[in-house]
Amino acid sequence: MKLTLRQLYDKMHEHMGPSGWWPAESKEEIICGAILIQNTNWQNADRAVANLRASTGFDPKKLHTLTISQLQELVRPAGFFHNKSLAIQTVFDWLARFDFDYGRIATTYRAQLRKALLDLHGVGQETADVLRVYIFDQPAFVSDKYARTLVSHLGAGTYKSYQDLARHCQLSANFSVADAQDFHGLIDEFGKQYFRGKDRFDDSFLATDRLVL
Repeated sequence: MKLTLRQLYDKMHEHMGPSGWWPAESKEEIICGAILIQNTNWQNADRAVANLRASTGFDPKKLHTLTISQLQELVRPAGFFHNKSLAIQTVFDWLARFDFDYGRIATTYRAQLRKALLDLHGVGQETADVLRVYIFDQPAFVSDKYARTLVSHLGAGTYKSYQDLARHCQLSANFSVADAQDFHGLIDEFGKQYFRGKDRFDDSFLATDRLVL
C-alpha cells in the first residue's frame, strides 16, 4: 500500500500506540539529553544525565552557572566530554540571553530558528531539529539513522546523510507539534525493534507498504 508521511504516522501510531517521546521531565533535561546522546548510546548518556540532575535538578540557571570543568566531570560518562560540555555551556549561554523563555525565542526567530541553532557550537542537523520539535514546538521531521533506514525499506530512496533526507522529507501542515514529537519517537522505537541487530523489517506491519515523498 502506498502511504504519505501522514498516513505512515497514523499507521504506526495505530499499531504501536503513543511513544511518549522525548523521555524526560523538563525541557532542560531534553536539551542536555539531545547533546549527550550524540555518538554514544542511551546507557552512557543516561549516566551523564543523572549526574546533571543530581547536581542541578535541571534548573536552567544552575546549569548556566556551571563552569566548563564542572560540566566536563558531570558529562564524562557520555564520552567526547570536552565538546559536549562546551556545547551545553554554549546553548545555555544563548538561552540565558532570553531568560530561558522558549516561547520568546521561537517567536523571535520563527523560520530562522534552525539556522540560529546550527550556529551554536555542538548543535548539528539532528540536534537542531530535535530542539525545534521538543523545545520550541516547531513541527519537523527528524531524519536520523532509523528514519533513513525506514524510508529506504519503504522504497522511497536511499539517503546517506541526515541532510539528504531532510531536504526531501517535510511534514505537511496537518502535523501538530504533538504529532511530530510522537512520530520521531515511533520511528526510533520501530528501529530498535526491527533494525537493531538482524534486519526484521519483513516481519513488521509495514512490510508490504511503500512511502511516497
